[in-house]
Amino acid sequence: MKLTSTPCCSATMYRWLIRFFWLGLFIWVGLTFRQHGISNDEYVQHTYGQMLLDWYQSGFKDQDAFHYRNLYLYGGLFDIIAAAIDPYIPIMIWDIRHLLSALFGLLGFYGVSRFARLLGGTRLSLLAMIMLFLTVSWSGTMFTHTKDVPFATCMLWALYATALVVRDMENVSGKAIVLLGIAIGGALGLRVGGAFAVIYLILLVIGRVLLDHRFERTPVFSRLLRMTVVLLPAAVLAFVFMAMCWPWSVIEADNLLEAAKSFSHFDFNMQTIANGVVYNISEVPRSYLFQYLAVKLPEAALLGLLGLPLLWLFCRDALCFAERSARMVMATLLVGILFPLVFVMDDRPALYNGVRHFTFLLPLLAIISAWAIVAVWRALASSHVAGRAIYQAIWAGVMTGLMLVNLLDIIQLHPYQYVRLNRLAGDQVQAQFKWEGDYWSSALRAAADQLTEMKLPERQQPYWVAACVDTPQIEPYLDGRFSVTRRWEEADFFLSTTNMHCHEVMKGKLVGGVQRQGMWLAVVKDRRALQGADRQATPAKN
Repeated sequence: MKLTSTPCCSATMYRWLIRFFWLGLFIWVGLTFRQHGISNDEYVQHTYGQMLLDWYQSGFKDQDAFHYRNLYLYGGLFDIIAAAIDPYIPIMIWDIRHLLSALFGLLGFYGVSRFARLLGGTRLSLLAMIMLFLTVSWSGTMFTHTKDVPFATCMLWALYATALVVRDMENVSGKAIVLLGIAIGGALGLRVGGAFAVIYLILLVIGRVLLDHRFERTPVFSRLLRMTVVLLPAAVLAFVFMAMCWPWSVIEADNLLEAAKSFSHFDFNMQTIANGVVYNISEVPRSYLFQYLAVKLPEAALLGLLGLPLLWLFCRDALCFAERSARMVMATLLVGILFPLVFVMDDRPALYNGVRHFTFLLPLLAIISAWAIVAVWRALASSHVAGRAIYQAIWAGVMTGLMLVNLLDIIQLHPYQYVRLNRLAGDQVQAQFKWEGDYWSSALRAAADQLTEMKLPERQQPYWVAACVDTPQIEPYLDGRFSVTRRWEEADFFLSTTNMHCHEVMKGKLVGGVQRQGMWLAVVKDRRALQGADRQATPAKN
């Protein structure tokens, strides 16, 4: 099915709409990047980045980075950049990191635009970008998920470059080879999971060679050898870039294998929740990721994806591509989506925080759902059903309505829109405790601001603050009157998000908090008047 045959005036209109969309994105990032709290892992990740920078500045003598917790199992691409630019930007390092992460997120938008245009033209490019913005697990996390979003962006660009390779094969451009090497190296320079990109490339190149052999009788082994030579510069570039970002991975020959083994059996004592059922993260069902995708993706995306099997049953021609190059691009996209899903079903890795560890799927799902929406529209246009224009109008109206509802939710939840659940989860207020919500405790920044704005009697000792987060997540936002304590029973105030019922662990008078759409996302409790057993912590409902 070819989706690129749009009139010149329409293509021009879509290009202008894309420009306005980009303008809105840049304004949004510039105005909001300082509204987000510090994430759970951010302090240790920044420390790791500083240690990697020290390793370079010491002439490779300072080895602390390779013994710091388990961070050496990760690449440091993002953290090195953040640590390097920190001295030159006169704002808080956490805001620097959030802006840098948002820029990676914008690069993801651009990757979606390019990939969608390769698949179906300018109209699909615009719609895919809109779908990605409406996907709150991307647009709502791109400031604070400082490893997941950069990794997802690198994976997206690696898959885009792979699409160019399998489309053009021996005639692939040098630019595509360079892009492939940098993207795969960047993905591996963040997580060993970047090896997925290498697997995609190998599978798709072999698949293309075998298909050409079947239909055009081209040789197999000699062509695979030629492609190996063509891709060798990308492999070298990827290895060098990975080594620069993740030096531990190349210090010993088996370090990459050790990292892969560690993450395939990654486990610690932590719980997650899905549809009201609490699990240890190593015991989540195979359906865990699918359940979260079902309640986190935009309603319009889900309806579009639902249209694919219906088209297969009733209008199969709508799913066909006239050109082989377009078929290879679609095959690349499908491999990028289906391979990780099959991996989850087969390997059952430890999972938590909803879709966070598979954020790299979200741009691809935005593209395929946008393509599905357009495919249904064009199938209706080419059908022989009476009143097809009415059905097209209904389809367009339903999609527009769902997108507007999604957008309204984003506006009302901002800047915590990543907690949004779609309408399949039911009433948002009731459903918030059935799924992981503000697991990165972003709302505690506003809660801490409320605490510091309170007028309190002066005293010599500080007011003790307990928080259901790591200390570095709230310390930067408290003034000199307050000090964070881990002895919660002594705390004068308690700050917590409502994720996993952590706000119920400590009693106290509710004096502040963060609310959105009738939901409490964070609370501030005054505990100064409590006595005896009321000052003790109690287990959460989970």
